[in-house]
Amino acid sequence: MSYLFQLQITTSIFAIVSLVVLVLAVVTVWQMVRIVDAYDKQALTVFGEYRKLLEPGINFVPPFVSRTYTFDMRTQTMDVPRQEAITRDNSPVTADAVVYLRVMDAKKAFLEVEDYKTAVSNLAQTTLRAVIGDMELDDTLNKRQEINARIRKELDEPTDEWGIRVESVEVREVNPSQEVQQAMEQQTGAERRRRATILEAQGERRSAVEKAEGDKQSNIIRAQGEKQSQILEAQGDAISTVLRAKSAESMGERAIIERGMETLEEIGKGESTTFVLPQELTSLVGRYGKHLTGSEVATDGQQLDSLEFDAETRELIGLDDIKEILGEIDRSAEMDIEELEQQAKAVKNGIQNSEGVHHAGDGA
Repeated sequence: MSYLFQLQITTSIFAIVSLVVLVLAVVTVWQMVRIVDAYDKQALTVFGEYRKLLEPGINFVPPFVSRTYTFDMRTQTMDVPRQEAITRDNSPVTADAVVYLRVMDAKKAFLEVEDYKTAVSNLAQTTLRAVIGDMELDDTLNKRQEINARIRKELDEPTDEWGIRVESVEVREVNPSQEVQQAMEQQTGAERRRRATILEAQGERRSAVEKAEGDKQSNIIRAQGEKQSQILEAQGDAISTVLRAKSAESMGERAIIERGMETLEEIGKGESTTFVLPQELTSLVGRYGKHLTGSEVATDGQQLDSLEFDAETRELIGLDDIKEILGEIDRSAEMDIEELEQQAKAVKNGIQNSEGVHHAGDGA
């Protein structure tokens, strides 16, 4: 009985020891294996001593005496809290920024600085205040890129010693105080009113210039129109004179024919049977008959030619002057405006002279 009891006790102790060994083995394996993500690196210390950096993947370390510290190797974003600063021209402003940084050397980041994020944040705050304090208010509002570049340059040297690289710095907002904003709004309003006044004055001046230019062009066009009108009027007078001259020539022939017919009628009343007719009269009668009937008047099968006026008659009715006038009209069509104006006056004077000749001929 006692033997069985001792056996049971021994079995229980063995089971417990086996269970403890199994648990200890599992914990040991758990402590020995380190799985590092692809974007991380881990600093390994054994008994507090730095040993190495664990690369991404499965790593084995001494169990129970090892510790690891994880570093994210990706670009990280860090907000710089809003800072109050005074510009060079004594204007209070508030500004905040964003810093983009990346761990380049995890060993330095582990050994050279306690907390690289806190260190970079504090350094960025002081640098932001210093840069804004070294600039005037207008520059802080307009030269964001310059502020970003100066802050980044100031952060580069100390962060390199920590194994950190500042990739970019972006100032998000720079806000002046309320009093300064009100003064700026008043200044902006005054500047806009000044520009509006200038633009209005320039518009009025340009309108006056355009109006004067338009009046000038209108006067030029009106003057050219008057010149053209005078030329056309002179040409019309010349053409009218030609037509009157041709009409006078026709009426002169008709009057001669009618006078000749009356003479023949008186001769016919006489007792004589022999008559002598001038050649000019027979030619005029033949031409006049042609115009009246549309047929040719012939004697013995031969057509009668019309009699032209002699030199004295043509001079009296101004036929030679008419040809000269027509020639002047043709030549005036090829001249420019100024020459046309001068020729029009000359033609008009010639017309008046020719009309005087006509009147003198009628009186004769």
